[in-house]
Amino acid sequence: MEANAPSGGMSRRTFFKGAGAATATMAASGVLVDALFEKAEPAFAAEANQQSAEEKVVQSHCSCNCASRCPLWMHVKDDEIQWIQSETEPWDDDETSRQRACLRGRSVRRWINDPDRLKYPMKRVGKRGEGKFERISWDEAIQTIADNLKRTYENYGPEAVYWTLGSGVYSLTGRPIGRLLACTGGYLGYYGTYSAAQITKAAPYMWGAKTASTPAAIKDSDLVICMGWSPSDSMMGSTGESKHGFEWAHRMNPDAKYIHIDPRYNDTLANSGDEWIPIRPGTDAALVAAIAHVLIEENLLDQAFLDTYTVGFDEHTLPEAYQGKNMSYRDYVMGAGYDKVEKTPAWAAEITLIPEERIVKLAHELAEAEAPFVAQYYGIQRHSNGELASLAVSLLPVMVGAIGKPGTSTGLDVGSYSFSIPWIGGTNPCKTQISIFTWADAIDHGHEMTATHDGVVGADKLSTDIKFLVEYGGNCFTNQHSDANVAHDILVDESKCEFILVFETVMNDAAKYADILLPDIMRAEQKGIINDGWSGDVASITFASPATTGEKFERRSAFDVCADIAEAMGVRDEYLDGKDQEGWTREIYETAAAKDPRMPSYEEGYEIGEFHYRNPKGYTPALATFVADPVANPLKTPSGKIEVFSEKIQKLVETWEFDDPRDVLCPVPIYTPGVDSYEDCTEELPFTLIGFHYKSRTHSSWGGVELVKEACPQEVWINTADAEKLGIENGEMVSVFNDHGEVHILAKVTPRIIPGSLAISQGAWRDADMSGDRIDKGGCINTLTNMHPSPLAKGNPQHSNVAGVRKIS
Repeated sequence: MEANAPSGGMSRRTFFKGAGAATATMAASGVLVDALFEKAEPAFAAEANQQSAEEKVVQSHCSCNCASRCPLWMHVKDDEIQWIQSETEPWDDDETSRQRACLRGRSVRRWINDPDRLKYPMKRVGKRGEGKFERISWDEAIQTIADNLKRTYENYGPEAVYWTLGSGVYSLTGRPIGRLLACTGGYLGYYGTYSAAQITKAAPYMWGAKTASTPAAIKDSDLVICMGWSPSDSMMGSTGESKHGFEWAHRMNPDAKYIHIDPRYNDTLANSGDEWIPIRPGTDAALVAAIAHVLIEENLLDQAFLDTYTVGFDEHTLPEAYQGKNMSYRDYVMGAGYDKVEKTPAWAAEITLIPEERIVKLAHELAEAEAPFVAQYYGIQRHSNGELASLAVSLLPVMVGAIGKPGTSTGLDVGSYSFSIPWIGGTNPCKTQISIFTWADAIDHGHEMTATHDGVVGADKLSTDIKFLVEYGGNCFTNQHSDANVAHDILVDESKCEFILVFETVMNDAAKYADILLPDIMRAEQKGIINDGWSGDVASITFASPATTGEKFERRSAFDVCADIAEAMGVRDEYLDGKDQEGWTREIYETAAAKDPRMPSYEEGYEIGEFHYRNPKGYTPALATFVADPVANPLKTPSGKIEVFSEKIQKLVETWEFDDPRDVLCPVPIYTPGVDSYEDCTEELPFTLIGFHYKSRTHSSWGGVELVKEACPQEVWINTADAEKLGIENGEMVSVFNDHGEVHILAKVTPRIIPGSLAISQGAWRDADMSGDRIDKGGCINTLTNMHPSPLAKGNPQHSNVAGVRKIS
């Protein structure tokens, strides 16, 4: 197959043939399909064996912030989704090429058909956060929004208008709010994400860009080191086999040595049986420094690689202005520079809780490997010291010259092969930005926030606080933001943020804070296109049609609602630009397709429904061209090389302001504990507390689906030895608490977590009486997390926490 020829793609005829074969097999065997995914009536198998006049099958997809965003086929009868099917036949010669959706995607009908879905526009009648509303007309809702938006612009200017991240809605036209606000006068922008703020901000200083090989490179590796990377937890669905992700590579290369360094014996380990090295949360950079010490002491570095491709690992490759000051990474490791402490394995063992002997062995394994594949994922960088920690981990392959070769990667996250298709947007006339994580600060004291203290971009300081706040499909006010109790107090104070607009499908925690609450239509109820996430070496596009009527009751699409708000603001023509939602979808797609000959036409896409294109190279090792010729292919760093020492970060060290001495920036990736590390544990709060991704939710999406919650109960992981000391038994209700709040949650007593640490999966829906005891009975970890941003990215530190746990008597 030629590289530019369309590949894969499955026709509807092929799909129906596969669906019929699959259901006929189930009928013959007498197997009933689990009610979690499909309908439970005994007649199901016979009905589904063919598409009857009463039932239709509609191409759709998952639309949340997931690595897969799998295609789905909705079986619809009487305008209601009866059951959901994922891909049943391989779409190329690889028998694994079936995108099998996980329990989340296959249960989305329970979200769509939820009897408690929002049905009408509403206005608040109680206090903010109480969740008390009354029904109003669309005309009143639109006019109220427009009046408040006009008033905000007139009184405060565009920096007072802000819309938060909404990761629950992915589609080419899935986020029209930014376009609306760009047309009406502008808004305070944001940079970064809740998922990956620290590594995304830090990586360009060292690497020029955040880049990594795809997991398929593992097939050519002899040593795989997974630092906080659990694909079974964070890349569910189709990513593992069909897209040549970790599971496929592991199966293709069983002879490699696989080592997972993680505070938890995660689900990837449980599935693979690989080696687990437990590590104390937030101490990864200390482990790297000790490995570096062994490599230096035993002359195991690839010195020629370091001399050719890096800046600042050694004194002689430092920028001239910083030579003679012991500012290289080698000087840090050997105790000659910075804190003047030698980073021996014994030193690191006390910090990481990894035995000294295992640290030495790990260094030897790294040095002896022909093609080590080192990967981290976003948990490491979602700490208060996340920038330096993520850069430190990426040093592991650099020190042994394992960059740009088959079977290797950069030690950053994992790469993906996908189509580049933008979303609807507009040119924001307001150029000021804040970190996505600091919006609550900008409500509370935005006029005090500056570039050097708070990371404001595009201005020296903010001119005003946020006064008009929009939330769309994100549940990000309290549930997904840190320190939910403090966020609540900020939001309910109407003297601070004067107007809050929320678009949602259900009454989640964010919806309770709306002044105007609008009922949105699910993406499965709309026509649209979505490309896949970041899931391996197959690029995919789904061309979706509406499964059911979205405009039931008085629900409306956000695109159309924004058009009406634009009309009330006098900018409807500018917002629409001559196109309805489908017109925008077509234009965005066709513009992208004109630049990418791999992609089918718009009409071809809708004819086949689902399009796949496998990387014709299998995979491409990250930075292969740079390593082959660093002069012709320099990195986008000032030197064109891997900057182990970053002069740009050093300039920030000299100019930025910090109130807390635990906030540390450094031009080389040193270990620093950060805020709320294990060093901050006390007798009352003796545990570190981390979050993790859970199979039942993508962030908080699906957090309200009762059957999924029943299948995957929310729990706090506690080590067996720690539980025994506290008299806590598996499955009993406990209190997890700290200075930020208290959660009542089931205990999971297990040896699968390092002693001294607790873990609660992120995304569970808060359930607290905020006018009473404020105890969260929903198990939301952000009741317990800190709102203190990280030093460089001003990002989300939600894995850096200390806590206590006790039995509930």
